[in-house]
Amino acid sequence: NLFCVLAASGYLMGITQSKEYAEPEWYADIWLVLVWVTYFLIYIRTLQRRKEPHIYVANWYYMAFILVVAVLHIVNNLAVPISFGEVKSYSLFSGVQDAMTQWWYGHNAVAFFLTSGFLGMMYYYLPKRAGRPIYSYRLSIISFWGITFMYMWVGSHHLHYTALPQWVQTLGMTFSVVLLVPSWASAGNALATLNGAWGKVRDDATLRFMMVAAVFYGLSTFEGSFMAIRAVNSLSHYTDWTVGHVHAGALGWVAMITFGSLYALVPWMWKVERMYSPKLIEVHFWLALAGTVIYVFAMWNSGIIQGLMWRTYNDSGTLAYSFIDSLVAMHPYYIARTVGGLLFLLGAIVASYNVWMTIRMSRSQAAAAAGDSDLPALQGAALQAGE
Repeated sequence: NLFCVLAASGYLMGITQSKEYAEPEWYADIWLVLVWVTYFLIYIRTLQRRKEPHIYVANWYYMAFILVVAVLHIVNNLAVPISFGEVKSYSLFSGVQDAMTQWWYGHNAVAFFLTSGFLGMMYYYLPKRAGRPIYSYRLSIISFWGITFMYMWVGSHHLHYTALPQWVQTLGMTFSVVLLVPSWASAGNALATLNGAWGKVRDDATLRFMMVAAVFYGLSTFEGSFMAIRAVNSLSHYTDWTVGHVHAGALGWVAMITFGSLYALVPWMWKVERMYSPKLIEVHFWLALAGTVIYVFAMWNSGIIQGLMWRTYNDSGTLAYSFIDSLVAMHPYYIARTVGGLLFLLGAIVASYNVWMTIRMSRSQAAAAAGDSDLPALQGAALQAGE
């Protein structure tokens, strides 16, 4: 929380490094390292206290998430402050090296923060909810090492057509395409786990959240590999297509697996049989799915039209459309984007209400159980008084 205060106050006062996903200055970065190391130690000590000798693959993903994000954060934020009494600092890197370090960090921070940790959630909660073992444990391990190794090399695809050396751009593009293999291995492993449990998927909206998340994970990773190809990137870069791609992952993958995991976890934590209202889970599912699809399709259409308009020339060799022309063309898609976002937000509000009522239901049941347990003692006391 203190880091959030330091970072947010820096934004308001213009105290930033001007780096995407890494805006806070050196004093906030150091505090975040201390917090993250504490988090890592708690996680390690928890693993050491386990009773099960085998470490399940979900914990491998959590470990990769913690370790890699720490390495990325430390390296990208290496800087020299003007003095320990000043908030301003200067990066150890400059020019194209600074850009490469930033996008090595930027892409992989997203990858390991929004992929590894959530794959860990998928590998635990989806088989648990389906009541079936993971389809192929060996495939999950292969996928883990493939994702962990290959993701670290793909950041340069953010810098196509820049001063970055061509071979580095090509290396990032190649690894981005190859990365599709372990990514689809995880998505396919999740869907294959549901073989024989499709009846549960039909009837259980919580499990359906997880299934849809796996589908969106497969789709968004395919799209990411496709957009990393240099020729495709020349059309998609700087357009709303990138926004659509990011939200396919953020809403369709990250949010869906989070909602499904929460609906499975909350009854366990508060020791109740089920969520307060399964019907509200169903409502939330369709609101979230509709909102995500509308949002993503609107941005896909908007982005492709933007890219085509920005690269269209007239006979004299000048641009056929002005920037304002492209904004006018985007108007209906931005309206659709707003509608999709509102539907998704409404679903999140429904989920919050359902979780809150589940917690209240748990407390009322606990109070009722405590009252029932006191009743025999009260009856015994009354009988003794009558004697």
